[in-house]
Amino acid sequence: MSGAQDIGAYKDGIVILATAAIAVPLLQRLRISPVLGYLLMGMLLGPHMIGALTRFMPAAEWFTISNPDNLALVGELGVAFLLFIIGLELAPQRLWIMRRLVFGLGSLQIFVSAIVIGSLAALLGQEPAAALIIGSSLALSSTAIVVELLAQQNRLSLGTGRTSFSILLMQDLAVIPLLMLVPALAPGNSESLVTGIALALGQAGLAVGLIVVVGYLVLRPLFRLVANTESSDLFVAAVMLVAAGSGIMTAAAGLSMALGAFVAGLLLAETEFRRAIEATIEPVKGLLLGCFFFTVGAGLDLSVIADNPGKVLLGVAVFLAIKSAIVGGLVKLFGFSTAVAGRTAALLGPGGEFAFIVLGLALTAKIITPDVAAYVLALTSLSMALIPLLDKAAQALFPIPISVPSDPALKDLPGSEESVTAIIIGFGRVGALVADMLNVHKVSHIITEKRPDLVSSARTEKRPIYYGDALNTSFLQHCGLIRAKAVIITIHDWEATDNIVKTVRSLSPEITIVARARDADHARYLYELGVSDAVPETIEASLQLSEAALVDLGVPTGPVIASIHEKRDEFRAALQSAAGKAGRKTTHAVRSKARDRAGA
Repeated sequence: MSGAQDIGAYKDGIVILATAAIAVPLLQRLRISPVLGYLLMGMLLGPHMIGALTRFMPAAEWFTISNPDNLALVGELGVAFLLFIIGLELAPQRLWIMRRLVFGLGSLQIFVSAIVIGSLAALLGQEPAAALIIGSSLALSSTAIVVELLAQQNRLSLGTGRTSFSILLMQDLAVIPLLMLVPALAPGNSESLVTGIALALGQAGLAVGLIVVVGYLVLRPLFRLVANTESSDLFVAAVMLVAAGSGIMTAAAGLSMALGAFVAGLLLAETEFRRAIEATIEPVKGLLLGCFFFTVGAGLDLSVIADNPGKVLLGVAVFLAIKSAIVGGLVKLFGFSTAVAGRTAALLGPGGEFAFIVLGLALTAKIITPDVAAYVLALTSLSMALIPLLDKAAQALFPIPISVPSDPALKDLPGSEESVTAIIIGFGRVGALVADMLNVHKVSHIITEKRPDLVSSARTEKRPIYYGDALNTSFLQHCGLIRAKAVIITIHDWEATDNIVKTVRSLSPEITIVARARDADHARYLYELGVSDAVPETIEASLQLSEAALVDLGVPTGPVIASIHEKRDEFRAALQSAAGKAGRKTTHAVRSKARDRAGA
């Protein structure tokens, strides 16, 4: 293989990376969301726009995607990772509480939308089998685009997020019988429709059951084994293996990869590795998902729109109006407010990525004609590209009153994120005692710890502890740093304490930070870094010895405690004042002195 051929093999990947690193950030400065940015760049650099110029300008091939199908598998993996993270955030008991929305609202949306849209297709001259396939395909919505938009805006736990995700999850489940429906409706097929669907459902149930059983037996021991190596590379590999492997298992059974990854995420949602897994997979998921959005934009055949602009635009308008009305009406019927119904309708009214698969199979099976398939795919692609804009319009048209704390239909649903007041970093003897005192005073908190053995033993005591590195900014954010009021650092490694303080303060300038210090010099340096309170071990030990001695000598307890508190405040004020005066000039000396003590 020549050098030129080698470079050409990586060309599509370079285009995607350039889009992610250059184009999308520039578009964000124009307040264009990343999802819409990837879609627009996909359209621009796809085979139907700049890519079409390669016949006249061969050099344009190096800046375009000639075949979006080459990136389809990568994009599908991004969707699977997205659902894996959603599973991590949901947890099984939350999903069970949402069963009314998933199986009730979701099933009704699919059935009503398929019947209404299919009937309209039949009235326009389509055969019954073709009309049924068209109606069923257009009844589905885009899980990838909708969930990513909601996640970026922290709306998954709100009314719109709950209703949208419930319906989308049921749509993913409905793909199983829908994929079996296509060959059963093919001309000349002799197999029973009921038999084919029953076999598909049985195969799907077996695959999901296998993931559940293997997950309960293997996942937690696997992550404990990898965590004990203290290798971030191996941890990343384990996360990707579980997310991708579970998706491949369900794909082999005829389901979507996203469903298998979602089930695996649910199984890991209650483990101590949840936060670290979220922090690990987030950047990978974002890039792969961007690849998916890019391929959706690149697959939009603008020639179909150019040849019949009026027909396509009218079709998109009618399709969005019908499906949005159905979604909004059903959401309202299930007890949600008009604002939630309107916003959900805007998100789920457009088509979804599964329509490409279903319609492609129907075209191969000769159920629908090529021109009809191209037209319906154009409607689907164009409507998907409009989702970010429709969402913005819906938020403007359907404002949620500030005076309404939550939607009445959400009263029985749990929040997707814990309410965290404090984060304790480190679970040695000091961290355990701090956690016990917070429990006594009913202060909500979570604990982070790098040692898997300490995490496992604390989990047996039902403590809210998670494995992870507090120097990882993404991990801290997934632990709820933005919502927390205080961070308490209890570890005895002075250098790690310094770095954690810097990391926390850079992420949250106003949060209270209480840190364990080695001695007065270290405490002074921590005050320079911006801690709210530093507790020097040597000074605190001296104060406690003094308190015990004075009480034992017969001095009344009240005055002793008061004097100890007064002395502690004097030390704190002196250290803070010294830190302010010394500034950064003392940094090197403090570090050198502490390093000498550590060596001794």
